[in-house]
Amino acid sequence: NGISFTIAEKGVFGLVGESGCGKSTTGKLILRLLEPTAGVVKMDGEDIFSASAPRMRELRKKMQIIFQDPYASLNPRMTIGSIVSEPFYVHNIGLKRDRLDMAAQLLAKVGMGADSLNRYPHEFSGGQRQRVGIARAIALNPRLVICDEPVSSLDVSIQAQVINLLVDLQEEAGMAYLFISHDLSVIEHMCDNVGVMYLGKIVEMARAGEIYTNPLHPYTEALLSATPLPDPQKKVRRIVLKGDVPSAINPPSGCVFHTRCPLKIDDCSKIVPPLTKRRNDHFSACIVR
Repeated sequence: NGISFTIAEKGVFGLVGESGCGKSTTGKLILRLLEPTAGVVKMDGEDIFSASAPRMRELRKKMQIIFQDPYASLNPRMTIGSIVSEPFYVHNIGLKRDRLDMAAQLLAKVGMGADSLNRYPHEFSGGQRQRVGIARAIALNPRLVICDEPVSSLDVSIQAQVINLLVDLQEEAGMAYLFISHDLSVIEHMCDNVGVMYLGKIVEMARAGEIYTNPLHPYTEALLSATPLPDPQKKVRRIVLKGDVPSAINPPSGCVFHTRCPLKIDDCSKIVPPLTKRRNDHFSACIVR
């Protein structure tokens, strides 16, 4: 609802926030997997929302997505080779006889052997299935990959492997990522810039290091205070937010966070705070600070 941000070429922009705040919806809107009711999304200056169906087909070569659930995003009736090579058939890339070899090369990039080609998704673990999803997403050498909570459904022991794989692929191919997560530690590791979302609004946006060391918005402060630290001796002041997240269908007037904000004043329920630049590339939507 009225959000705006830019993803730099070869950069990684993170969207973080509670479940249901609009992160995944934002990613799907960028790809037009959901049709928008208003607004503009531009790729190299071209408005994606006004593109015709044939033009959108071409643009989708540049934009791909890694879905959150590796169990639901792979067709159980298709072999791994068919899944990974499908983009080549859809976009008529390469000779038909070469496409399985091209799929094997992609699987090798994500750490899987050619013996996987004739097997089915149910024969693999969640981490391996997500690697297959990653191989499919990079098949067309996209310029932008939407990573929609790509490790949230995986065991903690596997998460680091998949994150490191994404980092290596991004550095190798120079893709840009929109990295969506509710895990602040993952966002900190992956991203150059971060936008903090609450109830459909970006309430703070800055360089990742700046967000974590010097948050300005009270919601960001509360999120960071709830993040577990590896040092049990280090004391952190917990910021407790009272009440539940309001309905996104009927959001509060004024600042959407005012119903739970520990710093709220009377004007917070009347004024919609704009995302305002407070210092070097650090933006916050709060009238109290």
